[in-house]
Amino acid sequence: MAVALVALGLTLAGCAPTADKEPSDTDAGIAITHIHAAVRDPGTGDLLLATHQGLFRQDGDDLVALGPVMDLMSFTLDADGTYYASGHPGLQTDLPEPLGLITSRDQGVSWTVASLGGKSDFHALTASGSTVTGYDGTLRTSSDRRTWQERPIAAPPRALAASPDGTLLATTQAGLLASTDDGATWSTLTPPEPAVLVAWADTSTVVALTTGGRIATSTDAGKSWTLGATVLGEAGALSAGRTSDGSLEVIAVVGDTVIRTLDEGTTTEVLVG
Repeated sequence: MAVALVALGLTLAGCAPTADKEPSDTDAGIAITHIHAAVRDPGTGDLLLATHQGLFRQDGDDLVALGPVMDLMSFTLDADGTYYASGHPGLQTDLPEPLGLITSRDQGVSWTVASLGGKSDFHALTASGSTVTGYDGTLRTSSDRRTWQERPIAAPPRALAASPDGTLLATTQAGLLASTDDGATWSTLTPPEPAVLVAWADTSTVVALTTGGRIATSTDAGKSWTLGATVLGEAGALSAGRTSDGSLEVIAVVGDTVIRTLDEGTTTEVLVG
């Protein structure tokens, strides 16, 4: 289903009916009310938006709805192409409330409940290799997507991020925490301003959005940092990666706009807004 982006307030018009909506629903359009994640699929390079109305893929000036309407409170993907999410089902799905951990192997077209269906609503979620980590009021990790271990953490995490080699980061009121043993033990990293959101761009590059609304970057896994001069504002989601030429790309949801920067915030480009 391709829909034209009218405004990031958000209204999407021109929808064709899907299995999840009656024609009367699509006649009114789909209003995206919140974006919980904005991240590129590493396999395709496509920008994906996880929202209160489900998952969308950017296609030129359009957004394409992927799969059923769901309230995706968290979303992440792994290098093998698996999509992970949690939240709440749409009215016309047969998925449990809450969703628990759901997975997709077909780029978001269909979803399967892996575990904790009807029990967990993960508001923070990350994956790396065989390990998935989520927070649903308790920090949990799983190496098989079915059985979970509870993990200690000093304060509830707002954001979780796992590097390709498995180093786990969590932004909390107790600081930016790091773990190399799947959350069993933690150490504290010290960016120049407290981190609100955090993302890995590769195995050594960490990007944080700070309480001052600026981008802090580390190229040595959090040992040392540089702080961008530009204030981007309060962000609701953050992701990072490398472009085909090796440049650091940071994507953030600021207000109702999805932006990207290739120079740590000095200049920005609107991707959706």
